[in-house]
Amino acid sequence: MIELTKDDGLWTVTLNNPQKANALTGAMLTELAEIAEAATEARAVILTGTGKVFSAGADLDEARAGLATSDVWERLSGAIAALPCLTVAALNGTLAGGANGMALACDIRIAVPQAKFFYPVMKLGFLPQPSDPVRMAALIGPSRTKMILMSGQKITADEAYTFGLVDRVVDPDRLMQTAHELVADSLAADPRIAAGIAGMCR
Repeated sequence: MIELTKDDGLWTVTLNNPQKANALTGAMLTELAEIAEAATEARAVILTGTGKVFSAGADLDEARAGLATSDVWERLSGAIAALPCLTVAALNGTLAGGANGMALACDIRIAVPQAKFFYPVMKLGFLPQPSDPVRMAALIGPSRTKMILMSGQKITADEAYTFGLVDRVVDPDRLMQTAHELVADSLAADPRIAAGIAGMCR
């Protein structure tokens, strides 16, 4: 359900459970966290999904059984945020719930026009993972963050771009091409220089 390909320093991580809208189980989250922790040797990372939804968030059965408040969400987003290479979330569709955390932790987010963004954690009776509101507010400000987390608003791709939640909106057939274009310079650069710039931008 998680696919990893490595090509000359580029790691591409794909959520591949489209029958369930790429909903995340505990096992999938743990595997993603382990990949992110090992990706310190990568020169760029692209995170994407298959189907029309990037991720519906936590698997509902597992969420009710405790996954919604598991530390593995923070482990995953923290590992992505700490990577010294360029990370790109290539969002092939809607991004919901706790799955926002891994995208927020990436350096760049691009999305297809059909994507929507929402995080109905309050309605479900849970707090978001601690770093998610902080990263979201750093991108779009506290008011818009509360609009998503407390007003339960679904944000369109165009709104997300206007807010600064995503950096580009691209047609589905150009999503991965655009992601590859964004990481091309980092892949060609001296990794020490790329890591140095990444550190200066934090």
